[in-house]
Amino acid sequence: MKLPQIRRREITTLPHFDGLSPLLTRILAGRGIQQLDEVPLGLDQLPSPDLLPDIVPAVALLEQALREHWRILVIGDYDADGATATALMLRGLSLLGFAHPGFLVPDRFEYGYGLSPEIIALAQREADPQLIITVDNGIASVEGVAAAKAAGIHVLITDHHLPGEQLPAADAIVNPRLSDEPSLKNLAGVGVAFYLLLALRKSLREKGAENANVNLASLLDIVALGTFADVVPLDRTNRILVEQGIRRIRAGQCIPGITELLRIAKRDPARIVAQDLGFAVGPRLNAAGRLADMSHGIACLLTDDPERAKQLADELDSINRERRSIEQGMRDAAMEEVHRLTQRGDLPFGLCLHDSGWHEGVVGILASRVKEATHRPVIAFAPAQERGVIKGSGRSIPGLHLRDTLDAIATRHPGMLNKFGGHAMAAGLTLALDQLDAFRKAFNDTVMELAPPEIFNPVIDTDGALEETEITLANAEMLNNAFPWGQNFPPPRFDGEFEVLSQRIVGERHLKLTLGLPALRGVIDAIHFNAPVDTWPQNCKRVSGIYRLDVNEFRGQRNAQILFEHLIPV
Repeated sequence: MKLPQIRRREITTLPHFDGLSPLLTRILAGRGIQQLDEVPLGLDQLPSPDLLPDIVPAVALLEQALREHWRILVIGDYDADGATATALMLRGLSLLGFAHPGFLVPDRFEYGYGLSPEIIALAQREADPQLIITVDNGIASVEGVAAAKAAGIHVLITDHHLPGEQLPAADAIVNPRLSDEPSLKNLAGVGVAFYLLLALRKSLREKGAENANVNLASLLDIVALGTFADVVPLDRTNRILVEQGIRRIRAGQCIPGITELLRIAKRDPARIVAQDLGFAVGPRLNAAGRLADMSHGIACLLTDDPERAKQLADELDSINRERRSIEQGMRDAAMEEVHRLTQRGDLPFGLCLHDSGWHEGVVGILASRVKEATHRPVIAFAPAQERGVIKGSGRSIPGLHLRDTLDAIATRHPGMLNKFGGHAMAAGLTLALDQLDAFRKAFNDTVMELAPPEIFNPVIDTDGALEETEITLANAEMLNNAFPWGQNFPPPRFDGEFEVLSQRIVGERHLKLTLGLPALRGVIDAIHFNAPVDTWPQNCKRVSGIYRLDVNEFRGQRNAQILFEHLIPV
């Protein structure tokens, strides 16, 4: 039993920030923040929408659609980012005076991802649109856009995924990946959609148009949810969007759908933090797209009726419970295979898993879980709707760009992949079942070639040790609420050694501890979830671990608590 390698964040110089505690200043410096003007997260700090590529023709197209009363159809994706982007675009267009924009989300099992010719045919049958706006997809939809243009339909693409070699011939493509502007490059699909609405409102205001002074900040709860749930890097722009959305939720200025999803997850809206959006609300919204129809999730975000929102949130929670059950069975089977490969000494550096009984809507979560357990890039495959075809979803580790890896495989092995797409940390693909063995080898070989060897040795970055005087409820609450912590802006994490005063097992596999703080002549509660209880010593006197300072609320009492992520007896 040993800890992962610990790497304490280097701080070259410790800045002085008026109004911030020395502890928070140290943590921010460890994340590269050295200037006071990098700290505020007000809306006035957001970069201008004018920095987005194609924003001028995109706004002109929308203004023409508004003047001429075009029928508009928003086509989204079936994950939380796509659902929030769809709901945001519909709400935003309505606020700005567009009459009855509609939406369509492809059934992932029948149509797959993106704006395909089949989706264009379906859109024509169901809505006969004059303008299609994509959200969180479209950058790779060359054939779908061609089909729309051939049918006389205008197309406006908003997306944040990496472009391929050929861009679709849309009327406008708003995608920060097509620009070198760094401040907007990490926007989620919902962030791109929000920025387009900001640019449109700005243009309408300059023209003195009706409805041009609407408050688009009222949509920031939706932007925050989609941004955090899509696990995009929380650079400064995204931190502002998430922080402002969280402030609105805490203040009770929140759509009924998010309020009800928080309720059913037993989260108090007045006290939420960013992680609640990612780990409580996001999975319930995502479950609809994984197992059923994402239109349920979008409907939950669109309704202004609290009773209807409650009904839809209950449905989403039920679907999510089913998803968890399916996932657990898949995870058990996957970890058995990982254990078998490990015992034989054959665990690949690039790991591919497949089972004919797995659910294609859950393989992304499965890949993520196995990646966390093995610290390997993982692709999990399940049967697709088309006979003889399998659909894979992959998750990577820092240091290996997953989409670039698939691109290298497609270049070296023409015809092996039916299609693929994604970004650095997550990607999807389809291929013929009879290509799986060849793909396994190609994936492992390419990972070994592209990935620096050191990335396979897990290293945990920490903010060093906390002084006993710093282990307080005030600091726990301050750290929880100071910033939205997340991808590329990780929550404060510390390492240290403690005296154990008492220990017990709770909930079968969780280790509850009371630790001594001798310098303060006090104690602190601690917990380690999913601990190795079978091998843990019964009379442990000291422990060493990696932990977060958290707040535990029980029967109305709030106390500081150490939450161990990794723990060993000393």
